[in-house]
Amino acid sequence: MIEIERKFLVKSDDFKKQAFTQNKIAQGYMSSAPERTVRVRIKGHKGFITIKGISQSGGMSRFEWENEIPLGEAQELLKLCEKGKIEKTRYEIKSGDHVFEVDEFYGENEGLVMAEIELNSEDEVFEKPDWLGEEVTNDERYYNAYLSKNPFKDWQR
Repeated sequence: MIEIERKFLVKSDDFKKQAFTQNKIAQGYMSSAPERTVRVRIKGHKGFITIKGISQSGGMSRFEWENEIPLGEAQELLKLCEKGKIEKTRYEIKSGDHVFEVDEFYGENEGLVMAEIELNSEDEVFEKPDWLGEEVTNDERYYNAYLSKNPFKDWQR
């Protein structure tokens, strides 16, 4: 139940040609406190509830529990979430022995495209596609819970 994940910005849309699946995602937060993030998500036609703990030093590892819930329940729970919903399309791209999940954000976070890869250990080696940009694993601004309260469109860049 420990998630090990690295995050990267994406520097081109070349990943779209390599995607083997894509899904629309809408999500909100029942709690966006870093110590216990509780997320409700609709991905495609399925609902999920996820609880995440605080990130360990380095930002790569943290507790994660996720369970599928009925779509109707997810839709109702989204109405109870804190202000600031996340809207995005998630593309899945195979790279070597791994799968990158690339999120193209909409709404308040329009213009942000970010890739994540889940690993079995923090020092696991993986292939880096050409479209992969700067690593932002340790930058809390790129956590979805942060983006729900501090949208990308408002950042001073």
